This record gives sequence, structure tokens and C-alpha cells, in this order.
Amino acid sequence: MKHYIFALIGLFTIILSSCRSDFDFKSDVGNLGFSRDTVYLDTVFTEIGSSTYTLKVYNKTDNNISIPQLRLGNGENSKYRLMVDGMPGKVFENVELLADDSLFVFIEVTAEIEDADPTDFLYTDQILFGNGITDQKVELVTLIQDAYFIYPQRTQNPDETYTYESLNLGVDEEGSPITIRGQYLDSADPDNGNELHWTNTKPYVIYGYAAVPPNETLIVDAGARVHFHAESGLIIANNASLQVNGSTSVTEDLENEVIFEGDRLEPNFSDVPGQWGAIWFTQGSTNNTLSNLTIKNATVGMLVSGNDGTPTPTIDMENVQIYNCSNVGILARTGNMVGRNVVINNCGETAFAGTFGGSYDFTHCTFANYWPIPNQYCVILDDYDGDPTYYALTKADFKNCIVYGSPNLSLSINKNGTDPNFNFNFDSCLIKFIDVGNQFSSISEYDFTGSHYTNCIIATNYSSNQPDFKNTDENEMIIGEDSAAKGTANSSHSTFNDILDNPRNSTTGYDIGAYNFIIFE
Repeated sequence: MKHYIFALIGLFTIILSSCRSDFDFKSDVGNLGFSRDTVYLDTVFTEIGSSTYTLKVYNKTDNNISIPQLRLGNGENSKYRLMVDGMPGKVFENVELLADDSLFVFIEVTAEIEDADPTDFLYTDQILFGNGITDQKVELVTLIQDAYFIYPQRTQNPDETYTYESLNLGVDEEGSPITIRGQYLDSADPDNGNELHWTNTKPYVIYGYAAVPPNETLIVDAGARVHFHAESGLIIANNASLQVNGSTSVTEDLENEVIFEGDRLEPNFSDVPGQWGAIWFTQGSTNNTLSNLTIKNATVGMLVSGNDGTPTPTIDMENVQIYNCSNVGILARTGNMVGRNVVINNCGETAFAGTFGGSYDFTHCTFANYWPIPNQYCVILDDYDGDPTYYALTKADFKNCIVYGSPNLSLSINKNGTDPNFNFNFDSCLIKFIDVGNQFSSISEYDFTGSHYTNCIIATNYSSNQPDFKNTDENEMIIGEDSAAKGTANSSHSTFNDILDNPRNSTTGYDIGAYNFIIFE
């Protein structure tokens, strides 16, 4: 029996000895490998935290090592933050790394413009690996961008929760108030100055909904950049106006374009739909003019909840682009709108919806939809809201427009009421409508030889009458020389330049859509 006991003790000793060998770590410096020697954290706004970036650290030796220190060069004073082996911090001691293994270092930053170099607005630091004498280093670089911040004020409650400034949107069916987190813009704000005049001196970052007060006008200068946080947007109140004064840009930097988009500046977020709410034109907003404006990555690009009750269009648009909306590009309910050179693409439901009737007049516009999931539309028209209450569609004119996307049916036209005022007309438009099984052949709204359609080109299959867009994935909706839209427009409507401010070409014929054709390289 004693022999068995001694044998077990000996075996146990060997196992322990083996384990100690496997997990012995020796201090080592200078032999690490890195996934990159510089980590660029892209551009962040002052006081707003960045996304999380990753650095991979490799032990390429055959030994288990202990890194004496893994630390930020500026130590605890650094504006960068690290996460190593699940532990947050800025200085780490004796970080163990097995032979031929690796570890992840996660990096974030929150800094102010005052922390950056005043000559280039870069905020930099280093991650140091070593013993303070012999160190390997990885550079950290971030561009800090100053901005005007517009956000609702908050008040701390006795229970340590907060009450935020809000806007009253009316009452619900039970008479209870409907509110949304936000604030009215102030012409004499103590921090931002005149919030009713957005300039191009530095960007604007909106938290919650910023509202233009009644009887006031928000003026947006050419080159202005406006960034909306999640669940944020802009409201144009009753008797209020929005005037966007963008102009044609000379370079690819779009220096004169006005851009409304989300506040995530990393490249991976540049085309992500649904990052913020909407530009909301409420019932009674008036005299809205939008020129050379791009709206990107919203839930609804423009939400139009009525009109001002006059024959004059409530919203006048020229050279407006709307991309990557998770719901609708323009959702108009009894709207009164006119648009020239409007381009919309990549929307979760439809590019344009003229619902609950209204009055719409679009010339040389491109309503496309290449959303990656099927069953979307490009244009929807209807006269009801489901109560059923019916509204007059007094006008829906589309002249020299492209209505085309990845779905078979680019149009959805639904007349449900008996009111004869359901007026829509397509003149010299390129329309995709592949009616599989002739399901819509008996519906008068889709009679492309009838009075609602004049000289239109109908794509009834996948091989003919294509628009030949340059790159729908990149929202490059310019047409090529093989486009069915080339030279087939009604010249009587071609009285203004294309969206790039190029004269429309009368030599080869005027082109349908917002762009003149080009020869792709």
C-alpha cells in the first residue's frame, strides 16, 4: 500500500512540476509584434467619445513572457482609455502573454479641442510596452473637431434622475400631451450665439430635436455641416421656415454643399441607415427652400406633415440628395412640394411617398431604390390614411424623371376614395414595372398607354430600358451612355442645368433624370 502512496505522490509531483514549466513567465521586453504601428482613431467631436479600436499584440517567441508595463505615454493624464484582458485602465503591470499567443488591446478616446495641437488639431499619445528603459511603442492619433452643440437642458430630480427639456407636439386620442426631448433654437443663446443662423465656420451637433420657433426662419449657409445624434432631428414648427442656401461645389470635398448626417464620423458609419431621426416639416410650416442639400443615414429624410394652406408650395427643393434612409426618403402627408434635380436612393420602404393626397411637382428627378432587401418601391401615391378618411391628390406631376430600382415594381398607386381629384401624370419618364403574371393589367392607374402617362419608357423586363446608373451601392446615380434615359427627355421641361450645374445637352438630346449622361471610365 505504501508503494502505491509513494507512486501517487511521485506522479503528482511530476504533474506539478510540468504545470509550473508550462506557466512560468519571464520578464521580457523588445520582442513583441503588433497588428499596426499606428492606430488612427479617425475624427471625433470635442467631448464626444470615439468608437472602440483594436490593437493586437503578438508574442512571437517560444517562451511565456510577462510584459513589465503596458501603459499610455501620458499615463493617467491621457485622454485615451485602454482595455486589456477585460480590465480598464491606463497603466498595467506584469501583463502575461503565453508563447506564440496574442492579446487584444481596446482603445477609446474622449478629448477636447484644447487638448489637440493647435496647428493641426491632432491629439496624440503612445502605448508603451516595456520596463521604462527599453520600450516598444504604438502611436495613437486622433483628429479633434470643434463644434457647436445644441441639446436640451436637463434638471436633476431629488431621486437623482433627470428631467429633460421637451417640446410639446399636441395631445393624443385620450387628451394626454405628446412630448419629445428637444428645445427651440435661440437667436441669442449664451453659448452658441444665434442658433437660427448655421454657418460653415464649424459643424453643428444636435442632441434631441432642435425646433425652429413659430414665425422664425433657420438659415443654413453654403458649406455647413450638421450632425444629428441618435434619436435626434430638426423640427420646422407652424409658421416657421427652413432656408438651406447650399451652392455648387468645385471639388470632391463638396465644400459648398450643405450636409445633414449622423454624428458618427468613422468611415464604417458613412453609409449606415437609420442613425438619426428626420427633418420634420410640421403642419403649417411655410416658405421652406432647400438648395444643394444632402441628407444621409436618417430614419426618414424628410417628414412632411401637411402644408401651409396656400397654393404656393410649402417646400421648394433644388439639387437635393437623400440617401440611406431606413424608412422613407421623403414621406409627405398632404404635402405641397416642388422639386428639381432631386435624387433619392437606398430606402427601407420607398424613396418618395406622397400619401393622404397633396400636391407634388417634380422635374428631372431620380427616384431610385436599391435597398438590399426586396419589396420596396421608388414612388408611392395614395389618397387615404386608413380610417378610412380620403384626401384629394390635386396634383402629382413627374416630368423627365427616373423611377427605377431593384424591385420589380417601382410604382405603387392606390386610389381608394371616390373623390375624382386623384390627379397624377408622368411625362417622359423612365419607369420600371415588371408585372409578373399581369397582376396589374386591369388596374387603370397602371395603364401605361393611358392618359396618365405621356411618352414614358417602361422597363417591363430585366434586360431592356435600363438606366445604366454608375454605382448604386455608392449612391452614384449618374447615368451612362447606354442608359435608356439618354436623349429621351421632353426638352420643354429642360429649362435648368443638371444637378452638377452642367448645361443640359441639346446636341444629343436632353436626358431624363437629375444628371446628364457621362461616358464611364
